[in-house]
Amino acid sequence: MLDFATTAFVSILFLADPPGNIPPYLALTAKYDPAKRRKTALTACVVATLTLMAFGAAGTYLFHHLNLTLPAFQIAGGLILFLVAMDMLRAQRSTQENPEEMSESAAASDVAITPLAIPFIAGPATLSTVTVLMGKAKDWMEAGTVYLAIALTGAISYVTFRLAEPIQKRLGTTGIHVLGRILGLVLAGIAVQFVLDGLANAKIIPPVARG
Repeated sequence: MLDFATTAFVSILFLADPPGNIPPYLALTAKYDPAKRRKTALTACVVATLTLMAFGAAGTYLFHHLNLTLPAFQIAGGLILFLVAMDMLRAQRSTQENPEEMSESAAASDVAITPLAIPFIAGPATLSTVTVLMGKAKDWMEAGTVYLAIALTGAISYVTFRLAEPIQKRLGTTGIHVLGRILGLVLAGIAVQFVLDGLANAKIIPPVARG
């Protein structure tokens, strides 16, 4: 139970990558006054949290009605996570939003929903990971830990946005990239474990012993 809860929280939090979202958040809200910036941060985090929870609730439907198997989704989710981890290790975010899309969004009146909520916080990898975790949950308590992990990630993302300016000044661009690389390394390990679990559940390889 504790291992599952820890994996759920670490996976979702690291994928949301609150420190890595600081530069785009500051860039997209640069012309906002403090009140509008706070409102944008809150809206983005609430929308991302509700989106992830809705996707988690629909996970069983996806498996059941689209003829998807848990091993297939575990392997696919693990591969997506690994690609995101590689981007983080290279201090890139090409799997979520490109510069052209970010510039277009910055010109819009409200950037809270797109791109801050989706795909920066609730990106494809995060959505697929939530579905995999819900599929692996053995009972309502484990499912509840996934929702709790999502809620905590949303709260941490909001606090990070509120502290964005002092965090950026203290860490600097290099510091944020170093932190992102550390998170990326841990995430790469989780991604490989997802793939191994999927292969084991599909009986392609024997179950992998955990330390």
